[in-house]
This record gives sequence, structure tokens and C-alpha cells, in this order.
Amino acid sequence: MKKRFQLNLLIAFLLLSFSFINAQTATKAVPIFENGEAQIVPEFKDAEKWIRHDLWVETTFDTDGDGKPDRMYVGVTRPSQTETDGLKLPVIYESSPYYSGVAPDLEGSFWNVNHELGQMGKERIHPEVVRTGKRPIISNSQIATWLPRGYIVVHSCSPGTGLSQGSPTVGGDNESLAPKAVIDWLNGRANGYTSPDGDEKVVAYWTTGKVGMTGTSYNGTIPLAAATTGVEGLKVIIPVAPNTSYYHYYRSNGLVRSPGGYLGEDIDVLYDFIHSGDESKRAYSNATIRDTEMKNGMDRITGDYNDFWAGRDYLNDMAPMKAAMLMSHGFNDWNVMPEHSYRIYKKAKEMGLETSIYYHQYGHGGPPPVSMMNKWFTHYLFGIDNGIEKETNKAWIVRENDDISKPTGYKDFPNPEAKPIPFYLTSGAPKAGGLSTKKTKKQGKEIVVDNYNFTGESLARAATSPNRVLYVTPTFTKDVHISGVPKITVKLASSKPAANLSVWLVSLPWNEDSKTKITDNIITRGWADPQNHRSLTESEPLVKGKFYEVTFDLMPDDQIIKKGQQIGLLIFSSDKEYTLHPEPGTELTIDLDGTSLILPIVGGIEAFNEALLKEN
Repeated sequence: MKKRFQLNLLIAFLLLSFSFINAQTATKAVPIFENGEAQIVPEFKDAEKWIRHDLWVETTFDTDGDGKPDRMYVGVTRPSQTETDGLKLPVIYESSPYYSGVAPDLEGSFWNVNHELGQMGKERIHPEVVRTGKRPIISNSQIATWLPRGYIVVHSCSPGTGLSQGSPTVGGDNESLAPKAVIDWLNGRANGYTSPDGDEKVVAYWTTGKVGMTGTSYNGTIPLAAATTGVEGLKVIIPVAPNTSYYHYYRSNGLVRSPGGYLGEDIDVLYDFIHSGDESKRAYSNATIRDTEMKNGMDRITGDYNDFWAGRDYLNDMAPMKAAMLMSHGFNDWNVMPEHSYRIYKKAKEMGLETSIYYHQYGHGGPPPVSMMNKWFTHYLFGIDNGIEKETNKAWIVRENDDISKPTGYKDFPNPEAKPIPFYLTSGAPKAGGLSTKKTKKQGKEIVVDNYNFTGESLARAATSPNRVLYVTPTFTKDVHISGVPKITVKLASSKPAANLSVWLVSLPWNEDSKTKITDNIITRGWADPQNHRSLTESEPLVKGKFYEVTFDLMPDDQIIKKGQQIGLLIFSSDKEYTLHPEPGTELTIDLDGTSLILPIVGGIEAFNEALLKEN
């Protein structure tokens, strides 16, 4: 009896032990997926259990002149289960030049724009950045959204910022190779160290090596920069309002043009703004990058496209790219303008890459809805078959006054139903002339007198003005849907060898109630240097009185102009908020018969004509 009791006791103990072990195994936290999306896992939400550590990843370049490969400062935040349970997870990665502080906004740190075209402004001052931030937290961005859903979140400071070595180059090759090195480290192909100069290595044993990148503005540029290297392991990028070409950011068709809200900024200003790296290395970087490479290459005299700018245009580097891409941008972003995203999206499609685009009607920034991002990350990083690559709609556009999280799906952007419609001018200065699909010959010439003191808005709203010419359509009785890239040809003569040329498309009458309208009256706009009428890389002085044809694209747009409105074409010279400010008085003579506008309209000429019919 005693032996039988002991045997039963042993069996019960073993059964209890097996049950306990099985219960432990059954309750291990793992990613959960529903409806093709990674769900929040309660065990991953406890921030007190997150593992946070920092390190330095060795790159393949030396841009601070010390003879050693630069190391990038990297921060990792991961669920504790990646340590205790051997769980391996994919990575959401964001890199930035901004994490450790930026230069103060001092008077004189931007270029003075009040001078004649073809001249240099007054030399600017160079503010210094005081580095901020404490180890080991580089940034908390992305963590609250993605770590509870089963991702590791990684951050890094770009070259020459924070505790990263090297020099900022604002679009140079090292800003592509730096995130590549971090992704290589995550896949065991590059070395990470516990200190910037030591030899104690750190291994990323807790990840699958699959990486998705995202970020906004400069932070959105870096994912594209990394993707252009073709680095293995980078599966998907979601850039938000990325700067894809620094020429397109600081120039327009040969014209020196500032980004919206930052009059007088240029690439060397941005360099100073982000240069928060090691104070002892800044003198070398300033001398070699800012005061030599940038000073000799950026050319504020002519605004021509050259090798310096070509080297900072990611469209030229896309051949190795293989990552899937969900692009995001705002149609009313006048800082990083919507052409930046469209040109890359278009090229990615031509290359056969899996890509989609999300546009909204707001300004700078604005990522896609979390659910949309989740599906892209879930598919490409966890391998969940959620059909994202089979979507028939490749473009998602937030319609006017809709919630930003509820975009409307379209087969593509531009809308495949959009057709290019030519429009012609009829005279009317100094009031408004006509904008019509019917060409009427011998409309003559009208004059614009340059005066930067008047904003584009004030010129569009003025009943009469010698400082602009304005041409408007009849009032619409039905909505008109514009989708694509408008193109303008202006035939002009200048009274001086150089002149600014600014073109806006506006919706009139001007909306006075900004509280109830998401979009303003600016449909789209563009700028050009008439001296570059023949070539973007070589300008030539304008001969007084000689007429030139200047043809260029306006910014891409997808907007519904409501019935009761008119489309207005506004042509003027200096744009107070964007261009240089030469002395007022330059005269541009516009040849109306040689000037035309092409608008991409959904439904083509039939839809446009229908919108002009009188209501019953």
C-alpha cells in the first residue's frame, strides 16, 4: 500500500509538472494577426519590461577625416520576450538628423533674398547646435504604435548628428550608406559596438532581420535613401512627405526658390541646422562639406542643375531598389512639395516595384492611416498573406473635407480617367481675362510689372492689378475633378536680362471661411527661370524685347473644384513668399496667343463642357 501510494504521488507530481510546463509554453507571448493586421499583444505593452540599449554601428565610409570608418549611434527598444523566450521579431526603423537638437533660429542665419537676380545675397552667419538628448533613449517615435504589435523599434542618428560620427552632407552618399549599415548589422553583416571607439561587439540575435522603415520629411527621405542601396533585409518603406531631390527642394526649373515658410533657406542652411555632432570634428566638416562642396556646388547665382544637385537626387539612384513602398504626401504641402513623392512613385511603378500612394488635402506631413501601414508592415515583415499586393486600387486620396483616416481608393494617380485638356487665354488686363478650351487668335499682349511686395494671394484677389495677369474660366454648374500634373507654356519677353516667373492655379471666388474648408483656394503652383527656357543645366541672359517660350510642370494635384467656382490662371513675376526679391519694376510682356495651359481633367473635355452647361 505504501509503495502504491508513493507511485501515485510521483505520477501526480509528474502530471502536475507537465501541466505547468505546458501552461508556460501555451502562454508565451507571440504576435497575433487578425484581418491581415498585427494586433496589440498585452504582454508587449508593459513599458517597464521593455529592453532598451544603445550601440554604435560601423559604416564603410569616413566623412569626418579621422582615418577610421564612421560609426552610427543606434538605439534599440524591444519586448522582454526577445530575451527571456528567444522570440525573434522584425524591425521598424526610423533614422533622423533631428533627434539631438537643431540650431537656433538666429537673425541672419538664412540667406538675404533682397537683391537683384544673378547676384549673391549678403553672407549669412552660421549658428552652432548644442546637442541635446540622454543615453540610451535616442527617440520614442514609433514605439507606442509598433512595439505592442510585435515589432522591435530601432532608431539611429544620421551622420554628423547626435552621437553619430561623420559629417552631415544633406543628401550625400553617406546618408544612404549609414542606414544601410544599420540594416546590415541587423542581419549580421556589419559590426556593432558598445562604444563609439571600443571593440566590444553587440550582436542583433533577437531579430529576424526583416526591416521596415518610415518617417516624415527628412526622416522620410532616409528610408528612400536606404532603399536606393538595394540593401538585403529592407523589405518595405513608408516615406511620409520625403524630400527626394534637394534641387527640387531649393530650386524650381532653374529658379532659386525657397521652401514654403523658410524664405532664404538653402542646402547649407539646413546643414548648419542639423550639425549636432562632435564639436571637435565640426571644423573639418564645415571646411570640407559646407564651405567647399556646398559653396562650390549649390550655385545661387544661376540656379542651374549640375553634378552637385544630381548627386542629391534619389531618382538618379533608384536602379538597385527592391523594397516595396507605400508613399504618403499632402497636396497642399508647400514645404516639401508633392512632386517629390510623385516622381519616385512613378519611377517605382516603371521598375515594377510593389508600390502604392496615399495623398491627403492637408499640408506638410500626415502619414497613412495606421491600419494601412499595419497591413503593409504585416505582409512584408511577417509574411502574412493579407492581399495587400493584390489591391486593385494603387492610389488612396483623402477627398476634400473627408476624415484623413478615410481615403477614397482609385486605380492609380493620376486618375486613369483624367485627360489632358488645353486651355487658351483671352485678354482682360488689368482686370481678369478668359480661360477657355477654344482658341481665339490675335489676343495680343499684356504686361506684368514685377513687385515682390504683393503676395500671390493679394494678386489673385485683386479686382485689377498691373502686377499680374489673371485668366478665369466661366463659373461651373457642376464639380470639376483635376487629377495629375498641369503643364504651362508662357511666351514672354523681359525688360531685363533676368526675371522671376511665378504661376498659380486658383479657385475663385476666394474662400473667406477658412474654418469650414480644409483646402485653401490655391489649386497648385509652379515657378521657373526664363533664362533656362532651353536647358535646365545652362541658363542664358534674356535679350530685351525678345520673346521666349517657357514650358514647365506645375505641382501634381488631385482636387475637386466645386460648382459655383471658377479656375483662375495667375501669372506674375516675383513671389514674395518663395523667390528672390529684385528691385520692383521689371516688365514681363505676355504673348497671349503663344501662352497655354494643359489641365488633366477627369472625364476629359466632355466632363468639362458639361460643367459649363446652365442648370435646368
